[in-house]
Amino acid sequence: MIYSLHGRLAVRELNFAVIECGGVGYGCRTSYNTIAQLGETGSDVMLYTHLYIREDMAELFGFATQQELSCFRLLISVSGVGPKAAISILSDVTPEQFAFLVASGDSKAFTRTKGIGAKTAQRIVLELKDKISSESISGAFTGAAIPSSASAGAASSASVSEALEALMVLGYSQGEASSVLGKLDPNLSTQELIKETLRLMTAGK
Repeated sequence: MIYSLHGRLAVRELNFAVIECGGVGYGCRTSYNTIAQLGETGSDVMLYTHLYIREDMAELFGFATQQELSCFRLLISVSGVGPKAAISILSDVTPEQFAFLVASGDSKAFTRTKGIGAKTAQRIVLELKDKISSESISGAFTGAAIPSSASAGAASSASVSEALEALMVLGYSQGEASSVLGKLDPNLSTQELIKETLRLMTAGK
């Protein structure tokens, strides 16, 4: 398993990058969002990777963040969604937007990506929302480290629940996400809560 690549950016194209590590160039299919975050050719870069293997091929996909990699893996787990379709979707939306669309059930937004029809878009939302049980969401704040002054408002806030579900779509555990959400203003919008939680989690690493 190739977890990540760290080396010199040898090639930078629209959906493709080559990372040279120890004299070996690794070609990675990737999204526009990741390409936009890479520096100029020759710069030092790092990509999180997924090796996709079929009977007739093996292809490496690379992503600038673990969140985008998590979204890619969720997408290719959906029946009828292959890696090319997943890359197309992640070229049109950020990981935060992707998580929000799944959590809010907005399948129509996915049809804006070329090649994604209404049935596939609906399947993406249905299958990925299914990966997070309603029980885990409703009980997400049970025992979590939430300040007493904010717990009542946070537990009853629809935006907090949606943000929590979206963060779990991105691969964070319910305890990890809820402990940070509990420190935020529950009156913020879902997208603001997601963005601020990710910022705090990244800053705390």
